[in-house]
Order: sequence, then C-alpha cells, then structure tokens
Amino acid sequence: MPKYKRALFLYHIHAGKNNIEQKLSQTLPILSKNIKELIVLQTKTVEETENACKLYGEDIDLLIILGGDGTLHTCLNSIAPLAKRPVMAILPGGTSNDFSRMLQIPQNLQAAAEMIIQGEPTYIDVGKSNQRYFLNFWGIGLVTDTSQNMNENEKKSLGALSYLMSAIRTVNNAESFTYKLWSDEDKYEGEAVLIAILNGKYIGTREIPISTISPTDGLLDVLIVKSSNLSSFRELLRMDRENTNKEEMEQLTHFQTDQLSISTMETKDIDMDGEILSSTPAEITVLQNHIKMIQAPSVG
Repeated sequence: MPKYKRALFLYHIHAGKNNIEQKLSQTLPILSKNIKELIVLQTKTVEETENACKLYGEDIDLLIILGGDGTLHTCLNSIAPLAKRPVMAILPGGTSNDFSRMLQIPQNLQAAAEMIIQGEPTYIDVGKSNQRYFLNFWGIGLVTDTSQNMNENEKKSLGALSYLMSAIRTVNNAESFTYKLWSDEDKYEGEAVLIAILNGKYIGTREIPISTISPTDGLLDVLIVKSSNLSSFRELLRMDRENTNKEEMEQLTHFQTDQLSISTMETKDIDMDGEILSSTPAEITVLQNHIKMIQAPSVG
C-alpha cells in the first residue's frame, strides 16, 4: 500500500536548469512507486511557487521540494500560515542546501528520495519575524552583507564555495552597528557586526559550532558577534566545548529564547534563510512543532 495518498512534487526550473532531467530521473521513479497520486509541477517564478503551495497545500499529504534554500523558504512562507499543513520533504537541489544538512538529508538525490519514503515525519520548529517565517536562520550584519556580496559568476562556477569567497571579502570590510535586543529573560545593547538567530546550524554549508542549536527544542539560539577580528572566531570555535564559560567571552554573546525584539539605530536588511525581504526593527518568535518534515532518524 502506498505510504502517501497525495503528494505535490515541486521544482523551480531555474534551481536546476542545467541538469533537471537527470535530477528528475534520479527521484521520480522512487517516489512514484510509494505515492498513490503524485502531482509534478514546474514553476518559473517565485509567485508561481507561492501560488502552487497555497493551491495544493491543504489538499495533499506531502510536499516534496526539489531545490535549494530559497525555494524551501518560499514554500515555507506559503505553507506555514495554513490551518492544515502537509508534511514537507527536501530533495537538495540548490547551492548550499543548509537546512537539509541540519536534518541530515543525504545530498545525493537518489538517497534523499529513498529517505523520503523510508523516513518518518518529525515536528520541526519554525521561526517567525514580523509576518515572515524562517527555518534555518535570521540574521543582520555580516550574514546579510555576505549574501548581498555574492558574485553570480562565482556561484555558477564554484557552487557552495562562492559563499565562503563572499564571506572573506565581507569580513575584511565589516562595519559595526548599534542594536538593542530584549527578551523576557534579559536585555542586550551595544555594537555588533553580526546578530544571528538560529534554528539550524549550517550557513553556506559551514557548520556553526554551537551544540545547543536544535530545530525541535522550542528555542532559538541567539548569537551576537561584536567584532570581525580573530578573537571572535577563536571564541566561536570554543563554543562547542562543554567546559566553555560563556561569561568569559569578550567578543561573543550567546543565549536561547523563544521570543525577542530587536531594533537598530540604522535600518538593517534582514537575511532569512538566504532571502533578504525585510528590515529592522523586528519581533521574533518560535512556533514550536509548527510543521512536520522528513528527517534522518538520528536528528534530535
């Protein structure tokens, strides 16, 4: 008996235009055997992707997304407001595929398709900033500047390495900004070059070494980086050690919360999952267990 009755297989033509036929041939035969009704839909614009998710969202059991973090973000923002939300599954077909890495989805498409059928849906937290939703991260400062400084030619030729190249260029020209941030537990203010609010621990395929980050704990990890010097990166690398005393850190602030507010003296663009569509100030909350996603069994 098929595991799912009705599913939508959605792919954005520009996310895999160079080898989309190969990607489809690696995944569709596996999925079609285990889904009674499989709707395959190609979209060409963000608006088409949004409309497809809204049209089918409440009438399907499973939404399969072949694409990268941008396509996933678009689908999330269409599905998250619905009263009845389908299970979401990722076939990593983009440049970084960061949240699929957080869920330990194989980056090989055939293996990822097998996991969709064999894996079990798990409740995943979703972040909400004003009226938009994010799965992986919310950021201002360095992370936004890095996205804006991406070279499209590098992205085409170097793939995930293009993010690292952009990050190196951005760090060398980092400028601090003045912020105020408050939650129910505490208040923070000062100068920073980066504020990241994390539900996942991969950005540009690089793992952030903070052991408490989890998409299933009902909390967001907040990281404030005061400067872009080597001391900040040394402190960040120590964050994953159990004996690290956070109070002794001079360049970083880290805490967990389920809601916070943030303002900046100068308006800052907000990067959510690699998409820059809003700016400060912002009210941020975590919606615990808001959506079900297919993940590897070992993820907690």
